[in-house]
Order: sequence, then structure tokens, then C-alpha cells
Amino acid sequence: MGSLWLGAFVGFLIAFALSFFFPFFGHLIGGFIGGLVAGIIAKGGMLRGALAGFLAGIFAGIIFTVFAVAGLALAGGLAGGILGGLLGGIAGLAIGLVAILLMVVGAIASTIGGFIGGLISR
Repeated sequence: MGSLWLGAFVGFLIAFALSFFFPFFGHLIGGFIGGLVAGIIAKGGMLRGALAGFLAGIFAGIIFTVFAVAGLALAGGLAGGILGGLLGGIAGLAIGLVAILLMVVGAIASTIGGFIGGLISR
């Protein structure tokens, strides 16, 4: 039996990297591929693979959302001082809400990928 957390971590790295380099479809494709790899590494059946894929997708989405909000606040602060930081933070919050929606979609794709990966590894 493989490691659930190792699978989730490797799946997270793949999902995060693909969602970072391919901003829009990367969440779906990266989530699916990351979940597939997580399910294969986790071994132990479809449900264990789906859990590993779900964890990978959720972690990737959370980290991506944090980076989006912090990055826009930092960019606004560097460009326009305190007011720019405030406006950048508000823009980051808006982008963060979009990223949360994409995180949910990515987590669903990761769960499906993990389910298939668990089926393959069985």
C-alpha cells in the first residue's frame, strides 16, 4: 500500500505547477493529472486514490489563492504606495474569489483523476 500523504503532496506539486504555468485550463488539466498521479502513488483502491486526489487539488487551490491575493497586494503596494496596496489588496481579494471557484473545480477534477489513478494502481 502506498502513502496517501506522499501521493497528495506529489499531486499537489503537479497540480500547482500546471495551474501556475497555464492559468485558465491548467486548473482542470493540472488538477486531473495531479489527482491521477496522487491516486497512483497512494495505491489501495479507488476511494483512497480519490481522497489523495482531492487533498492534492485542495492544497494546490489554497496555495494558489494565497499567492494570488498576496501577489496583487504586493504589486499594488510597490506601484502606488499605501493606496496602491489597498487597491491591490481589493483586486487580490476579487482574484482570490475567482481562484477559490477554480479551486473547487480543480478539486473535483483532482478527485476524478485520483479515482481513476486508484483504479489503475489496484
